[in-house]
Amino acid sequence: MSPLTESEQRVLIQEARRALEAALLHSAEPPPVEVSEGLGRRCGAFVTLRLPEGLRGCVGRIQSPEPLIRTVRDCALGAAFHDPRFSPLTVSELPLLSVEISVLSDLVEVKPEEIEPGIHGVLVCEGFRRGLLLPQVATEWGWDREKFLEQACVKAGLSPDEWRHGARLFAFTAQVFGGCEERERPPQELRRPA
Repeated sequence: MSPLTESEQRVLIQEARRALEAALLHSAEPPPVEVSEGLGRRCGAFVTLRLPEGLRGCVGRIQSPEPLIRTVRDCALGAAFHDPRFSPLTVSELPLLSVEISVLSDLVEVKPEEIEPGIHGVLVCEGFRRGLLLPQVATEWGWDREKFLEQACVKAGLSPDEWRHGARLFAFTAQVFGGCEERERPPQELRRPA
């Protein structure tokens, strides 16, 4: 999978923000933009929302039958309004909000020693339980491979050492963009619909 261009990355960030603004201001969803080959691909993606004080929501899809641009818009809305860890996003938070997008590669089943923290994300599966951590999580928390795999197991609701005892491991990479750099741009003025 070839990386998205800077222009495609900007479009995805803008589309995520436009979807959030439309939902918060109860306005019509913006008209669709022209979809390039990169924005039309069908792959997994996660949208992470942050405020200066920390995480505000993160929702994604490991795989998606929808074009990437639609997946990102849906995940942005999910992160803002349906992440069970947080109350729904408010209009007053929007100007301070940073939007980070992770576009996922295909999953590959791996052995534990093949996982490179900071390079690979991981999906741990045991029965119906699944826990996924994005590649940047290991870097943000300073985790080594063992801690990264333990935390993925905990996220799946498994014992921390289940990765040593038969849980299936899948690795993926992600193209990550947006985040704090995106928030530093001056926010556009929010207008309520007439």
